[in-house]
Amino acid sequence: MDEPLRISCDTCVMAATSACDDCVVTFLCSREPDDAVVIDADEFRALHTLRSAGLAPPLRHQARLG
Repeated sequence: MDEPLRISCDTCVMAATSACDDCVVTFLCSREPDDAVVIDADEFRALHTLRSAGLAPPLRHQARLG
C-alpha cells in the first residue's frame, strides 16, 4: 500500500516565500501555518488529474534535507 503524502510547512524549503501564494495546500485548505495536511493516494491521484488539466497549481512542497 502506498504511504500517504504528508505535507507540512515546517518541512518545506519553500515556506514563507512567494511560492506559498499559490501552493496547492493553501489553495485547497484553510489551515493554521503549523498544521500538516495529509493526502491519501486517491486524493493525490485526483490532485494530479486536476493539475494535469490545468485546474489546480502544481505542488511546490520541497522537503528539507536532514
